[in-house]
Amino acid sequence: MLLSIIIFLPLLGVIAIALLRGMGPSAVKGIALFISLLTFLISIGLYTGFDANIEGFQTNELLRQKTTWIADLGISYHIGIDGISLWLVLLTTFLTPICIIAAWNSIEKGLSGFMMSLLALETGMLGVFCSLDLFLFFVFWESMLIPMYFLIGIWGGERRIYATIKFVLYTMAGSALMLVGILALYFQNDSSFDFVALTQNGPFDHSHLLFLAFFIAFAIKVPLFPFHTWLPDAHVEAPTVGSVILAGVLLKMGTYGIVRFCLPLFPEAAANATTWIIPLAVIGIIYGALVAMVQPDLKKLVAYSSVSHLGFVVLGLFSQSHIGIQGSVLQMINHGLSTGALFLLVGMIYERRHSRMIVDFGGLAKRMPIFATFFLIVTLSSIGLPGLNGFVGEYMILLGSFINAVNGTFSIWYVVFATTGVILAAVYMLWMFQRVMFGKLDSTNESLPDLNPREIVLLIPIIALIFWIGVYPNSFLKPMKMSVDEVVKKVDTTQNTPAVGQLEYIDNTVEPLQNNETDKPMLINEEEQSK
Repeated sequence: MLLSIIIFLPLLGVIAIALLRGMGPSAVKGIALFISLLTFLISIGLYTGFDANIEGFQTNELLRQKTTWIADLGISYHIGIDGISLWLVLLTTFLTPICIIAAWNSIEKGLSGFMMSLLALETGMLGVFCSLDLFLFFVFWESMLIPMYFLIGIWGGERRIYATIKFVLYTMAGSALMLVGILALYFQNDSSFDFVALTQNGPFDHSHLLFLAFFIAFAIKVPLFPFHTWLPDAHVEAPTVGSVILAGVLLKMGTYGIVRFCLPLFPEAAANATTWIIPLAVIGIIYGALVAMVQPDLKKLVAYSSVSHLGFVVLGLFSQSHIGIQGSVLQMINHGLSTGALFLLVGMIYERRHSRMIVDFGGLAKRMPIFATFFLIVTLSSIGLPGLNGFVGEYMILLGSFINAVNGTFSIWYVVFATTGVILAAVYMLWMFQRVMFGKLDSTNESLPDLNPREIVLLIPIIALIFWIGVYPNSFLKPMKMSVDEVVKKVDTTQNTPAVGQLEYIDNTVEPLQNNETDKPMLINEEEQSK
């Protein structure tokens, strides 16, 4: 029951706060923080009980559970994790208590409702990453909309209603298409929603249309160009915590859906769609970077940077190479940490200055050196400085894409143009940092206090992970290797080509021939030599 406990424990916190609404603000915040920390601590058991040498979903009863839910309709409560979903579950449980601490003093109106919405949102996100039944997945996918609707619509900015309705309409449009695809798969899978069975029963009729139905739903959530227009509005109007959760976890539901469903269920359609998805990803990388460069609002700049960074993730997923896909999964985690930290830092300065306009700042490094230090580390992480987490993911994505471009899967020029996104990221991030942190200190900013102990404690775990992934990424890459292998095999099987983009090591040790023939060494055969 370990997975079920992790998924529904935050919902228990929602019930506790609802039943004890007469409590003071401190008690409400204490319950929410306790439940979220407990969920995170229990979720560490997923990592300790995970076997990195097993393909697919773990068979360990602690990490997988299946129970008949609605037998007549073939619906089951089927949950489980593999090396891909493991890290997204841990990212969710890690960021939630950080968000609760970040909102400790900033939320005054409707505190109980805010904490209830945040915990309910955690349950929805965890359910999405763990569901192995398509009906159950859809239930969690849609239930996530409700608390996010309230977080933006009640505690957001002046245009919060517009941003909320836009976010919901975009997501619902994609969900409607995905529901049609789920029902079509249901009738082709002996009236069952079981995802594991579906991966073994393909190919499916009208697979290209089914792929399109799922892909559009996930592309909206990513968001991939040209489905991105809801994101800047949602980020700008959302409270700081809403932006952190939105960038850190919710956007990953789209890229997770692509690698979990689109690639394994419709590998041939996914391979054929590469010709138009890769250009969209590259356009998103460059477009997001260029638009971010001219933003006067700090929060909007970070929002458009997400469009660019997640374009890299989509590029890696459709590179159809082991290195590219593995880099994309790692980059999902990297983006959640780096961009989540950026939104936290922007929120901290907004609470002090009540402005997010870059022109209102300058010289903050003199007045707030601790804030400037954290901001610099996260900025360098976001632009992919070697030694920090962003470099590893982007390097693997570009390397995997280059390998398949050389093999003729798509034009190498796409990789060349995508690489310019790294340069543009350095331009808009460092230029923003220079304008905010250096120059003349405005008299209005002379009294701004530096980070307090609560805010420092909030940022230290994220900074530690940024350095950990940058210095020793193998601890994150190894658990996902077998799961990524399985995805790559499915796509490569449809193309009748050997798997590309995976580092293979061949033992070239020579051994003497036996039977007294000769003392010449035996070489590896021609096939191994060609590899």
